[in-house]
Amino acid sequence: QVQLVESGGGLVQAGGSLRLSCAASGRTSSTYRMGWFRQAPEKERELLATINRNYGNTYYADSVKGRFTISRDNAKNTVYLQMNSLKPEDTAVYYCAAESIATITWDYWGQGTQVTVSS
Repeated sequence: QVQLVESGGGLVQAGGSLRLSCAASGRTSSTYRMGWFRQAPEKERELLATINRNYGNTYYADSVKGRFTISRDNAKNTVYLQMNSLKPEDTAVYYCAAESIATITWDYWGQGTQVTVSS
């Protein structure tokens, strides 16, 4: 099992920045990628960014490319999401997730952290 705890959400004005953190514990060696998702009210959960745990390869959704940066610190078992140039449409609950090596599915999820961007 892998446990994930997010932190760093909050209220920010449009154009501002926030950095989210996701601390992982447990069998982190059983994970392939770490990712950040978000879900706004009445919208489907959206994949934003992923990072390969070992090689650091990254992926970004078009909606955040150039504004958000995913990074990792394996020594701390922590993944970050640096969010710049935030827009009101970025308002959502942000979730950290870990992909299982065994199933290549997003099996582990954090509790979520609220990000609110005011105009």
